[in-house]
Amino acid sequence: MAVPSWLERLRAASKTALVQDGKRKIHYLFGDGKEMAEEYDVKTGQLVSRKWREKNTLGGSGKWQVEVGEPTSPLLGTLESELIKESSSNPVFMRKDTLTSFQWRIRNLPYPKEVYSVSVEKEQRCCVIRTTNKKYYKKFSIPDLDRYQLPLDAAALSFTHANNTLIITYQKPKEILAAEEQLQKELKKIKAANSGDGDCKTQ
Repeated sequence: MAVPSWLERLRAASKTALVQDGKRKIHYLFGDGKEMAEEYDVKTGQLVSRKWREKNTLGGSGKWQVEVGEPTSPLLGTLESELIKESSSNPVFMRKDTLTSFQWRIRNLPYPKEVYSVSVEKEQRCCVIRTTNKKYYKKFSIPDLDRYQLPLDAAALSFTHANNTLIITYQKPKEILAAEEQLQKELKKIKAANSGDGDCKTQ
């Protein structure tokens, strides 16, 4: 049996929607028990955040893993967050997409632009950031391309550096742009609760 396409999986998932704080929040529950929560800007339709959660070994809900948006601190809201903190000067890696591209920002990288190189490793299906001064190295994948089973294209990748932040941009392939457009039409059909007391399970 053919593996259902990602778009088909999204269509088959149980979905709830909530409009709150200028964001449209969609919660997906897949047949295998995985959950995905997305937030879109109501005005622009731009993806603001995407998180995943799987059942843990005991069958309870695991922790949310952030794929797109600000990384959440695992110690947020606890006493320990006052005692144990990552250094505020450590590089912070996060993904923040635009309507036409996947985009990653790595804050706290003070080196000039010529120090960095960003390349595509097609066999490993990932992108690699290197620095000539050996101060920073990171491999990261693009889950969206994996889900749609599309190849990585080095020509789609570019980067810039400003205000101690490395900004990496990967132009979305036309297949993903078309799928996202279709999905947006379908998400708009979901009746959304307009307050914080809806049955949407997003955090």
